[in-house]
Amino acid sequence: MASLLSQLVKHGPGFSPRIFSHLAMVLLLLLGFWGCAQVPVTGRSQLTLVPDYQLLAMSEKEYRQFLSKHKLCQDPAKVEMVKRVGRRIAKAVERFLRETGQSQRIRGYRWEFNLVCGKQINAFCMPGGKVVVYSGLLPIAKDENGLAVVLGHEIAHAVANHAAERLSQQILLQLGGNALSLLTGSYSPATRHLLMQLYGLGANVGVLLPYSRKQEYEADHLGLIFMAIAGYDPRGALTFWKRMMAASKGKPRPPELLSTHPADRARLEKIIQYLPEALSYYRRYLYEHGRLRDGKYR
Repeated sequence: MASLLSQLVKHGPGFSPRIFSHLAMVLLLLLGFWGCAQVPVTGRSQLTLVPDYQLLAMSEKEYRQFLSKHKLCQDPAKVEMVKRVGRRIAKAVERFLRETGQSQRIRGYRWEFNLVCGKQINAFCMPGGKVVVYSGLLPIAKDENGLAVVLGHEIAHAVANHAAERLSQQILLQLGGNALSLLTGSYSPATRHLLMQLYGLGANVGVLLPYSRKQEYEADHLGLIFMAIAGYDPRGALTFWKRMMAASKGKPRPPELLSTHPADRARLEKIIQYLPEALSYYRRYLYEHGRLRDGKYR
């Protein structure tokens, strides 16, 4: 950032304080559009410019293309475990949204769970309820409870409409870049180029990455609630994420400021904060299934 600023000053002909006023104007206009919907539980305002029907159609197409290029796992026990945990989480999501009057959030969802062969320690859920788990994740998950941590988290991304939010942010930031380009049309080419670099850096570090980290925290928060409603112990999230951290130990990672994900320690601290709420849902599940009496586990 400092290097870009020094270069901007050096390319004198077009440089003036107006450059920064234009940059500030565009950023303020963008912020004015932020906040058209709210995330469940957290209540955070989010930007959503993409219609649900369009997002679901795009996701369905991408999901089918993905499956056509990846081999499905044929291990019956592993496949059934993924589908079983997935169905329980999906039912928990439907119950939670029904009880909170937000069933419209998953209107048009057709749940589907697939296990694909691959060493990646990863899983994802596309809008519309299309879920993929890589077989490489299962040794880290260890059991159904660990898998529920992952599927709760990934499904939470979809329920919270994070994909639409990211796409909307990219659209708006692109429009902001176009507006800035028009506002600075009289500046020298070198100055305009450097100013656009500043805009891109500011948008990435100041908008996209912080929102991505917020989405990760939200997915953790919602995911714990979903897995608890489904009857999985949310306290297992702590041991699961510690296993994930151990698996990635030694691999290069950017500092949190430049990362799409929170730092490991910060994530664990947040999960500890979310656990009391999630455990209240877990206790309700145990009570409903005759495994809790007078506040004590049976």
